Amino acid sequence: MSPTIRRDFPYETAHSDIRIPLSDGTRLYARIWRPVTDEPVPALLEYLPYRLTDWTAPRDWQRHPWYAGHGYASVRVDVRGHGNSEGLPGDEYDATELADGVEVINWLAAQDWCDGQVGMFGISWGGFNSLQLAALGPEPLKAVVTVCSTDDRYDNDVHYMGGSVLAVDMHAWAATMLAFVCRPPDPVYVGDAWRRMWLERLEAVTPFVHTWLAHQTRDAYWRHGSVCEDYGAIDAAVLAVGGWHDPYRDTVLRLVERLDPARVRGLIGPWSHQYPDRGLPPGPSIGFLQETLRWWDHWLKGRPTGIMAEPPLRSWISASHPPATVYPELPGRWVGDPAWPSPYVTPVTYAFGGGPVVVDSPHHTGLDAGRFFPFGNDADLPPDQRDEDAKSACFDFAVEPVEPGSAGALPASIEILGRPRVRLRLRVDAPAGQVIARLCDVAPDGSSTLVTRGALNLAARNGRDRTAPWPEGATEDVTFELNGIGHTFPPGHRVRLAVSSAYWPWIWPRADSAGFTLDPAGSSLELPVRARVADEPPITFEPAEQSEPLGVVFPATLDEERPERLVVRDVAKGLWRLEVDPRYGGSRVYPDGLEFTEDALETYSIQESDPLSARTRSDWTIRLHRPDLAWDTRIETRSEISCDADSFLTTDEVVCHHGDEIVFHRTWEKRIPRTSG
Repeated sequence: MSPTIRRDFPYETAHSDIRIPLSDGTRLYARIWRPVTDEPVPALLEYLPYRLTDWTAPRDWQRHPWYAGHGYASVRVDVRGHGNSEGLPGDEYDATELADGVEVINWLAAQDWCDGQVGMFGISWGGFNSLQLAALGPEPLKAVVTVCSTDDRYDNDVHYMGGSVLAVDMHAWAATMLAFVCRPPDPVYVGDAWRRMWLERLEAVTPFVHTWLAHQTRDAYWRHGSVCEDYGAIDAAVLAVGGWHDPYRDTVLRLVERLDPARVRGLIGPWSHQYPDRGLPPGPSIGFLQETLRWWDHWLKGRPTGIMAEPPLRSWISASHPPATVYPELPGRWVGDPAWPSPYVTPVTYAFGGGPVVVDSPHHTGLDAGRFFPFGNDADLPPDQRDEDAKSACFDFAVEPVEPGSAGALPASIEILGRPRVRLRLRVDAPAGQVIARLCDVAPDGSSTLVTRGALNLAARNGRDRTAPWPEGATEDVTFELNGIGHTFPPGHRVRLAVSSAYWPWIWPRADSAGFTLDPAGSSLELPVRARVADEPPITFEPAEQSEPLGVVFPATLDEERPERLVVRDVAKGLWRLEVDPRYGGSRVYPDGLEFTEDALETYSIQESDPLSARTRSDWTIRLHRPDLAWDTRIETRSEISCDADSFLTTDEVVCHHGDEIVFHRTWEKRIPRTSG
């Protein structure tokens, strides 16, 4: 459901663009929305590399003026070397970015319109650095709202999953950021300096993928910025928010478990990688801005809002639903738990049955995995899993009433909340391998809905910070968790655990890996079963509302829209190709006259019997055009990853134009040893 647009607020508001000075002379570009009042007010900071004057401007106008209308100075700042900020771009969350963030927080607190207290919020990158800056402990930072973010940059981000290279987003996000970082400053905001700034940035660009692939275990590089290294460093109050269709949702559970119970609250809905008020699938959306206002008013203004009387963890538990790639709204209900781990949740173990099973999945297993980062688009979520199940070893458990004293069947209408766990007894006849487990809800008609999943690189079975080759021919037990979920399996359905040895393009195949033999006698599934609580207090939220939109126009096109996700099969050669249009925002025209055109296509290909055939490619074109200034810039990038038995082979090319002039052209080719991931 679309949010209500609010135009009446307790305060009139005004906004202005400023440059925040840093100690080294660099100035960061910022936009501030403030209430019209002579009284100093708390400041709220959102700190991102995503360009406040164009790319995030529509989203920014939905929330920053809303906060200002409720008595806060709401501030959006571009990270150094991005947008219209000065300086050169660096790696994500590097020491410079975080040091700059501390300076920005202290600068805001020192302004005469600020009462000295600062809150920080953000989604994804902005949620990451909100937590990281809270761990650095700048004195004015009192409270944080972190949305769709992580506390563990190695094992819960876009680079690795279970110790394996996360091919789909290791590639896609590195390619996206290469295109993003090459965008020029806007002459409307920086004047004639735009070209010099642009060229200086371009000379400093290095593809992120070089660094990310060079660190294939959880080493010091990944520990930097991972607040799980020391939860005790976070003194600010934290509202952690996630969605069951966002890959970062487990961070909410860990933060509620590890932070001071008097200073943390967790909220997990059915959402994708979006703010929960935006009305994007899957819903239902909530009055998220109102909920965060309760948080800010409590921690920054000392008002009794009742936010800390809410359960420490509020979660959405989805009812069973048929498989689909998009759901406008999911059926289900909100529940509240008094702690995490919850006293209402009991781990229940179900043993596998049958004899040993050889699992040697074709390498295109995983094409129906859906998008790693669902954004609310029509093809984001996994379709019916029957094709994937057919390439996996499946173990089913009936959902039916249990007779007293019986064993082996699940009780009727089983409700789970948390992270399922699998224990697998495997024999592997190679030094390496990968195992993927999917939990599915199988309806009486045979349709299979993916509930959650997990993966393990067998070389990382003893820890993500080391590599331990499998003793060839040996049998060992491995245990790993699947991603957290809230879901109800109804009577008449089956709970299915599907186990495969491949999952492309999510998991990059290992050259030296093979399938494995799974022994059900030593294998089991553990479900976090949540009991129905008598007289459970209802969890409710206000309807979603936002401030007045910016007024961006999305021009119509005569071109036929290409599919979001297209699978192409060469039957004779056993070749499979997945083409993905990520659809981050498309082309648009801003009220100030800026024409922004964006086009991207990701391609993933593999031969079903050859792990060394894996290939990824991403092509981006971004145009920023101001007809009134005769300013017409275009960025074209091409990023590719392939492999041989010993190395990843990466190629990245950038071509930047101003009108008919090519102002920059560079190609990087790099061979990176395959050490673990």
